Amino acid sequence: MATFPVIYMDKLNGEERAATMEKIKDASENWGFFELLNHGIPHDFLDTVERLTKEHYKKCMEQRFKELVASKALEGPQAEVTDMDWESTFFLRHLPESNMAEIPDLTDEYRKVMKEFVLKLEKLAEELLDLLCENLGLEKGYLKKAFYGARGPTFGSKVSNYPPCPTPDKIKGLRAHTDAGGIILLLQDPKVSGLQLLKDGEWIDVPPMRHSIVINLGDQLEVITNGKYKSVEHRVLAQTDGARMSIASFYNPGRDALIYPAPALVEKEAEEKKQLYPKFVFEDYMKLYAGLKFQAKEPRFEAMKARETTFPIATA
Repeated sequence: MATFPVIYMDKLNGEERAATMEKIKDASENWGFFELLNHGIPHDFLDTVERLTKEHYKKCMEQRFKELVASKALEGPQAEVTDMDWESTFFLRHLPESNMAEIPDLTDEYRKVMKEFVLKLEKLAEELLDLLCENLGLEKGYLKKAFYGARGPTFGSKVSNYPPCPTPDKIKGLRAHTDAGGIILLLQDPKVSGLQLLKDGEWIDVPPMRHSIVINLGDQLEVITNGKYKSVEHRVLAQTDGARMSIASFYNPGRDALIYPAPALVEKEAEEKKQLYPKFVFEDYMKLYAGLKFQAKEPRFEAMKARETTFPIATA
């Protein structure tokens, strides 16, 4: 079995650049996931983000989780629970404007660190989008521009903790899904595993690695690349031991961004020169996704195609 792709970003600056770009290309085309090391975010800073996130959960969210999710998931007949997840979460919005000041219970230190963290992730996301452009043969900045909309991209983080679960066979930490958006940057627990992706019909572990950032591609990149890159189904298994921390940051198109396959990639389709995916406004897709997140993505694309109208497309 092929090993999970790990990319050392510092190798992009030397004689191993071509080989590293090829690894990113292979991971994008065949996995939809890869893990980044030496990405430029200091290790001690990531340790601080992890420590403060775990402290916040213990102090502000653990009891709430026990009262809400744990009690509900464990009561009644011991059949599989399919309508909820064994996770404790809160959401931070960064772009186009931040809601960090409105989130209760965050310490000043945690707010300050998270603001700095997401700025570093935003820069990394845009760097990665340009690397994808290079591999796709698109002009530099194409993907960032495609995401832009009237007010720039949307960017937010889902901060999750997955506590130990007494019945991991009955409930998932997070049910299988593909991500709706653009490019996702994940800081996951360095010790406790649980994240898996579906590849060739098999569930494969995304290995925990200290100080790595896990990257995965969302539905919008599948559309823009006309299926050259695919969003991949993934899930989180509940574990009996250890609490797993996860901060998933979603660098997505702006709400009003018009999403469609890049004309240059449609033209490169050798035989049919066919546009495989619909054209739509990102917000419309998100409204549809909200109710269908844990179902297959293909019917979502078909539904958007069915309601597709003619949008003007800039050729510049």
